[in-house]
Amino acid sequence: MENLNDTIKIGQIVPSSNLTMEREIPAMLRAREQILPERFSFHSSRMRMKKVTAEELKAMDCDSDRCALELSDAAVDVMGYACLVAIMAMGKGYHRESQARLHKLTVDNGHPAPVVSSAGALVDALHLMGAKRISIVAPYMKPLTQMVADYIESEEIEVSDYVALEIPDNLEVSRQNTDNLLDIYKKVNLKNIDALVLSACVQMPSLAAIQKVEDECGIPVLSASVATTHQMLKSLGLEARVPNAGALLSGKYS
Repeated sequence: MENLNDTIKIGQIVPSSNLTMEREIPAMLRAREQILPERFSFHSSRMRMKKVTAEELKAMDCDSDRCALELSDAAVDVMGYACLVAIMAMGKGYHRESQARLHKLTVDNGHPAPVVSSAGALVDALHLMGAKRISIVAPYMKPLTQMVADYIESEEIEVSDYVALEIPDNLEVSRQNTDNLLDIYKKVNLKNIDALVLSACVQMPSLAAIQKVEDECGIPVLSASVATTHQMLKSLGLEARVPNAGALLSGKYS
């Protein structure tokens, strides 16, 4: 019988309307369980947000401290702040401030845990992969997508091109058919780029398309959720390898 005391507890701070991160992160780590010995459980705390607007995102971020404390009470082993655009809406470089503040809360609460943000994880993953020039697919309205591009470029990574699907309702984002990405990605410039971010949003499903698109276009493909999973595993000192989840989790960057 499995010893639950050995289970690694994954905590996620998620928008109240987010469904995808509580599907894709467990899916990746369950796939990892098929090839590696570690076992995981999953725990979440929610911040209110329904519409993906700058105003709602900034209001939502104020709830992240409460969420971190709630997850810390459960003594989770790592926390992921699962909203890329909420972090980026707070200003360039904000992922560092947010991660440091939330980590300090866990320390002060007596259950210190590393804190990963999807925004910081994506930036760090692109640097780790040596990606200097990328293209991205995002569900946001064009002004928010441009803000994401500007944030990434402030981290010294050029955004060659992007597709903005312009879906303001966060629940509607979660309902997007992953198979559509097999055609959507062809709308962005793929020439002379080092990586393709197939979903620069942790609410837009993309996991099932990551490996397919990478195999088809021959360019390393990742998403915000793939990057978050990679950084969570690294912060736990574990091998960052998940089958069929693209180059970042292939084991090359373990």
